[in-house]
Amino acid sequence: MPAKTIRTTALMLAMSVSLGSTAAFAEADPSAVLATYSDIALAKYEDSLVTAKALDAAVDAFLDSPSEATLATARAAWREARIPYQQTEAFRFGNPIVDDWEGRVNAWPLDEGLIDYVDPSYGSESDDNGLYTANVISNPTIEINGTGVDASQITPSFLSGTLQEAGGIEANVATGYHAIEFLLWGQDLNGTGPGAGDRPFTDYDAANCTGGNCDRRAHYLDAATDLLVSDLEEMVGNWQPGGAARAHLMEGDPRKGLAAILTGLGSLSYGELAGERMKLGLLLHDPEEEHDCFSDNTHISHLYDAIGIRNVYHGSYTRVDGSVVDGASIADLVKDADPALDAELSTKLDATVAAMEAMAARAEAGEAYDQMIGEGNAEGNAAVQAGIDGLIDQTRSIERVVATLKLDAIEFEGSDSLDNPNAVFQ
Repeated sequence: MPAKTIRTTALMLAMSVSLGSTAAFAEADPSAVLATYSDIALAKYEDSLVTAKALDAAVDAFLDSPSEATLATARAAWREARIPYQQTEAFRFGNPIVDDWEGRVNAWPLDEGLIDYVDPSYGSESDDNGLYTANVISNPTIEINGTGVDASQITPSFLSGTLQEAGGIEANVATGYHAIEFLLWGQDLNGTGPGAGDRPFTDYDAANCTGGNCDRRAHYLDAATDLLVSDLEEMVGNWQPGGAARAHLMEGDPRKGLAAILTGLGSLSYGELAGERMKLGLLLHDPEEEHDCFSDNTHISHLYDAIGIRNVYHGSYTRVDGSVVDGASIADLVKDADPALDAELSTKLDATVAAMEAMAARAEAGEAYDQMIGEGNAEGNAAVQAGIDGLIDQTRSIERVVATLKLDAIEFEGSDSLDNPNAVFQ
C-alpha cells in the first residue's frame, strides 16, 4: 500500500437500555437459543476449516507445479474459503475468545511490504512502521525494534510468533486470509480503475523465477495456509461441546449470553461493516480501504457478513454441503415479546442482504467494489451507500430488540466514519 490515509479510531456507540424482569422470556427458552447459536458457530467454523483445507491442498498443488491453471485453482479456493468464514464474523465482539483470536486469521489492512516486493508507488518508508518495506521473503535477517531477527526459516511458528504484529504494529499482518490473498494476487495497482492484483505464477516457479526468491515465497505461502488450517482447528475446538467458547457463553445467566449475541450483531452491523469497512472507503474514495483489496472479492465478503448477521438472528445456517443447522433463535424471543418488532427487523435484515446482493451483482457484471467507491461514480457510490443505510437501519432495530428483551446496557462498536465523518479528513 502507499502511505496510509488517516484511519479512524473505533469509538463506542453507547446504547443504554432499561434493566427489567425476565417476563419477555415466558414462551421461548433463552438457554435453547444459546445452544442453537453455539451449534451454528461450530458449523460455520467447521465449514471454514473444510474450505481452508481445500485451499491448503490447492496451494500445495500450485507450489508443486506452478502454472496459470494451478494458480487460478488456488485463487478460486481462496474465494470459496471466504464464504463460510465471513459468516462467522457475527460471533465477534460479544465473544472474547473469538475476539482474541480473530486477528490471526482476518486482520486487515496490511503493510504488504513487510512480506514481499512492492511497486515503487508504495513508497520506501512509513513514519508509523519501521517494517514497512522489510520484505521478509527477500531478507533472511530483519530488524525488529532495533534487534536483528533470524528470518532464514519461514515457518508457521515464525509467522505467528515473530512476524505477526511485529514491533507491536497492527499493520504488520503476516498471517491469515489477507496475507495469503496478497501472496496469490499481489498488489492491485489499478486504483479505482478496472482490474485486481495480477501476480504471475512465475513468482513461484524456481526454473523461471520472477520477483526473486521464489523458493522463500513458496515457503511463506505454504506456511501461511498451513497456519490458517491450524488456527481454524483451534476455533472449531472452542465451539465443540465442552469447548471454551461454548462454555463461556453458556455458563451463568443466559441473559448475558443473549447480550453477547446482540453485541455481535449490532457491532458488526454498525461500527465494523457500515463504518470501518464501507463508509470510510466511500468518504475517502480510497481503494486502500477495500477489505479484500488484492483480489477484488470485497463484494462477496460484505454480502456474507450481512447474511451471517441474518442467519444468527433467525437461528438457521445452510452449510457448504447444503445441510441446515437450525433451532431456537433470538427471533423466537422477539416474536414472543413483540411480533411487530420481529417482523420489522426481519424485513430490514432482508433489505440489507438485498442491497448487498445488488452490489455483488454490479461487481459480477464488471464493476468491482473499488470502482464503486471511486470519486465521480455516482451510481456506484449509491450502491455502496444503500448497503450502509441498510446496516444502520437494522442496527436501530437491534437496539430496540435489546430494550424489548430487557437486557443490560450494551455498547455497540462505533466508527468516526459514521459518528464524526469530519474527523476522517483531519
